[in-house]
Amino acid sequence: MTAIDELLHGAIDLHTHSGPSPMPRRITHVEAARQASEAGFRAILVKCHYHSTVTDVLAMAPELDGLDTQVFGGVALNSVTGGLNPHAVDLALRLGGKIVWFPTISSAAHLAHAKTNAKTRSHFQPLGMMAQEEVPVLDDDGEVLPRVREIIGLVREAGAITGTGHLGADAASAVVRAAAEAGQRRILVSHPNYIVGLDHERARELAALGATFEHEIGMYDSGTLFPFEELLGWIDAVGPEHTIIGSDLGQEGNPLPVEGYRRLLPRLLDAGVPEADIRLMIGGNQAFLLDLD
Repeated sequence: MTAIDELLHGAIDLHTHSGPSPMPRRITHVEAARQASEAGFRAILVKCHYHSTVTDVLAMAPELDGLDTQVFGGVALNSVTGGLNPHAVDLALRLGGKIVWFPTISSAAHLAHAKTNAKTRSHFQPLGMMAQEEVPVLDDDGEVLPRVREIIGLVREAGAITGTGHLGADAASAVVRAAAEAGQRRILVSHPNYIVGLDHERARELAALGATFEHEIGMYDSGTLFPFEELLGWIDAVGPEHTIIGSDLGQEGNPLPVEGYRRLLPRLLDAGVPEADIRLMIGGNQAFLLDLD
């Protein structure tokens, strides 16, 4: 067993993009789980921007039975799922959902990015689907809407994760503050440097409120979007205790999720990141967020 094999034992990926999905995927949730199980992963969480993956997981339960890797789902609150829809949230949580993402492809920040980036625009409108509509989370005064607080309360009561999705810096910060005020201890900010637009200073402020920051292997692999050194800078800025590494992989044209971890972890080791910190960022912090321990 190699050092990388040992590190992956107990890993958890909270950002697996397997199928079914209207977007082209290399693998199904079952195939992703089997590959993760072979590598010793403790759990994966499968994500789709267009529908709740909680029912996907339940439908595939017979094929997942016997695997060592647990598989979880969640729901993203985009216009295709009804936006800030507490009924969709309630259903997902009662069926075992582990995360509710506030708008991803329906956030103002994402839609603004798509207007100026043809690749983003085409990538997130598969099958000729209707374009997503904005789902705002703030009122005209910059305060979170009452329905946002209602949803945060439902998520907290279920012991699930409040994810800020693709909300821009101001909206994401407001949701983190509202979640912290509600006593939510499981708060996740995905790719703070992609679309979200957070800087290190504000990220440290949100970390002090309990936020954890997720960085995606798919965005650093071979410098796809960001240089590897930027990831190291983020780890230094907020600390490994507030950092997790997810794959954001499974799409056609990209490495498979487990493959992505195998490509990134040696680079972290070569950069001098301690093994204990790596274990925390690829498994320990995720286990807390999923309430597994």
